[in-house]
Amino acid sequence: MYKALINLILFCSVLLFGCGEEIQGQAITASNPNITYERVVDGLRNPWGMAFLPNGDILITEIDGAIRIVRDGQLLEEQVTGGPKEELRVRGQGGLLDIALHPDFENNRWVYLSYSSTEGDQGSGGNTAIARYQLKGNALTNKELLYLASPNSSKAHHYGSRFAFDDEGYLYFAVGDRGDRDINPQDITRDMGKIYRIHDDGRIPADNPFVNDGNAKAAIYSYGHRNPQGLAKQPSTGLIWSHEHGPQGGDEINLIEAGKNYGWPVISYGINYDGSSFTELTAKEGMEQPKLYWDPSIAPCGMTFVTGDRYPGWEGDLVVGSLKFGYLVHVDVDGRSIVGQEKIAEGIGRVRNVAQ
Repeated sequence: MYKALINLILFCSVLLFGCGEEIQGQAITASNPNITYERVVDGLRNPWGMAFLPNGDILITEIDGAIRIVRDGQLLEEQVTGGPKEELRVRGQGGLLDIALHPDFENNRWVYLSYSSTEGDQGSGGNTAIARYQLKGNALTNKELLYLASPNSSKAHHYGSRFAFDDEGYLYFAVGDRGDRDINPQDITRDMGKIYRIHDDGRIPADNPFVNDGNAKAAIYSYGHRNPQGLAKQPSTGLIWSHEHGPQGGDEINLIEAGKNYGWPVISYGINYDGSSFTELTAKEGMEQPKLYWDPSIAPCGMTFVTGDRYPGWEGDLVVGSLKFGYLVHVDVDGRSIVGQEKIAEGIGRVRNVAQ
């Protein structure tokens, strides 16, 4: 039945280590023995994002700046030219990150990229940039820089960077806290530690929650995030869901709503990597609770909602990748709630992205 899991294409690197996991007191069940998986292509180097073209090609970003092409199940030697390769700060978690197509790509050819950019005049380092290009043949042209988080940081982690379009054509993207948890996530006058909403051309929507606050970053849609690396539109509702990396423990899945504060680092189910505590609070008035959290962390990355009837009983559920444990998690979604989960496709390596 689940042989067709090949259509949930996985791009992985090396397997790390594993141990038991638990979510809100409910253990993740063992893998379904009826599920099988198979490799589609290999030869990729640190792949990060992927987008499916109308002709069946798959575009895959690699963190060093390459944009690879998979055609008829083969990884081509030829690559997409153009893009931000010369502007990248490839260090740590930084480089070329996510890729998405405009909902009307067949007519306008817009391709969206997120990346760690050296642009900006606020010191050394880099920060998350969002740009769009038109794809002509195998070349990206007509660059438009839509958003550049500021200020630049010399730190090399927590760039965030996933994309999602909603039913109205708004573009959502994430920028991590850049490692400055006590400064950025709770301050709406600063970038970082936020999820943003813009028009497809970079304009700020007139009904964004902080658009009338003269001091706030007007593109902010929600705040109090650590490092979101999963964004997806729920097909049945049009709502945007996200997951983010916690510290040691406290990875979360959240339902993203306008103006809401998701609590980082005031509330958390995690602790510091050295075992010490940075907060005693797991809940506080005015701050949102996650729909699901993992403790210990699974290092979630990439996720998608399952559509259609190819995976019976999974319609409307989430599939989430685990960097840390090298598996996928099938998350049972019921409307605005999560009611269960199971590990699937174990031992496949470090999962960076998931798509159907």
